[in-house]
Amino acid sequence: MSLKFKYTLFIVVLHACLLTLIYVQLKDKLWYFLLSEAFVLVSLFISYLLYKSFIRPTDLVSSGTDAIADKDFSVKYLKTGSSEVDKLVGVYNQMIDSLRAERVKISEQSYFIQKLIEVTPIGIVIMDYDGLISNINPSAKRHLGIKIQDDVIGENILNYPSEITKVLKQTENFDMPSSRSKVVTGNGIDKYKVQVNEVIHQGFKRKFILIDDLSQELVKSEKDAFGRIIRMMAHEVNNSMGAINSILDSVVEFGFEGQGDPELKESLLIARRRNEGLSTFMANYASLLRLPPPLKQHIDLCQLLRKTGQLFVSIAAEKQIDITFDIPDPTIFIQADTVLLEQAISNMIKNAIESIESSGKIKITCDDGPARFTISDTGSGISDEAARNLFKPFYSTKPTGQGVGLMLIRDVLQSHNANFKLYTDKPTGWTHFKVDF
Repeated sequence: MSLKFKYTLFIVVLHACLLTLIYVQLKDKLWYFLLSEAFVLVSLFISYLLYKSFIRPTDLVSSGTDAIADKDFSVKYLKTGSSEVDKLVGVYNQMIDSLRAERVKISEQSYFIQKLIEVTPIGIVIMDYDGLISNINPSAKRHLGIKIQDDVIGENILNYPSEITKVLKQTENFDMPSSRSKVVTGNGIDKYKVQVNEVIHQGFKRKFILIDDLSQELVKSEKDAFGRIIRMMAHEVNNSMGAINSILDSVVEFGFEGQGDPELKESLLIARRRNEGLSTFMANYASLLRLPPPLKQHIDLCQLLRKTGQLFVSIAAEKQIDITFDIPDPTIFIQADTVLLEQAISNMIKNAIESIESSGKIKITCDDGPARFTISDTGSGISDEAARNLFKPFYSTKPTGQGVGLMLIRDVLQSHNANFKLYTDKPTGWTHFKVDF
């Protein structure tokens, strides 16, 4: 029963009783009866005014609560002239202003945080109460191998296979506190620091995953370290080799006049060639330190692949290796340094030929959206141990390898901001070197 109904019922009953008493007591006294009826009318009018005064704050509160319930903080009231009502109106308007300002502030903070999450290089995956993805930024999608345009909200993160999700699967309910954060290695070069944390939200725990890409920092520190070593070694070796070669040349030229020992002379010539090989060995490493920054131009990726691949067709044919091209007729343009990229592609094809040794296939493919190319071969493949050490300085699976080729490829592709992956597809036996621009 509402307050309006109670008040109206009270006034009606009260004045009905009053009219009844007047009629009974004054029905024989005409003037007193008329005056009493006039008094009742005045009382009814005063009761109506009191009704409006009492009910107006109630109506105000009711409409105000409805607006708040609808989250409409734009409704404000004008002052009526009544001190009691105006006081209530003032308090309500002040409260609405505070709520509106607070909502704007929260919206701005939420927008700022969302934009900050989207642009941060650290991958962030926020889970809902059921452990499903409720928010994920582009960096996390790249690290997890998810296409940027894919909508994965409401999906289970374990449905997307990657080296990172393999680690998450090994942890019970993602129970991996920050003190036990793990470093994940993928593709031989990508290294990620993975942390799983949780926060209390509305009384319940929600987990979020942080994926920090350590690749660039590790590669830079790694390159600085072996760069100092190479420069020191090259300085010492070149100085020593120069003096030794000069002595050997003098002995070979002037020390065997007449009848000399031919075996000794041959030994000195072998030593001379070994010195030259050592100088070449150091020059190969020193060339990595002198790799110039790319002078990017608008180049045709398809034409570059065809031209570079054709250089190795005859060399591969000598080993009964067939090089085929799956390159579309439409041109695919990228911004790249022709010389550096051609050098990297040449090393890829050379490695593919060496991995096959004899009788096999090499396939060079290219497509757009985004621009990418793949060099595949039917060689011996990459073992699990080799996959973990690919692109590391001085690492090579070849008996006489120096570990320079893949380092050069890595530096060239990274200078072009390209994503790359070298792996063996075990079901098919094909090894693929994929590069995305």
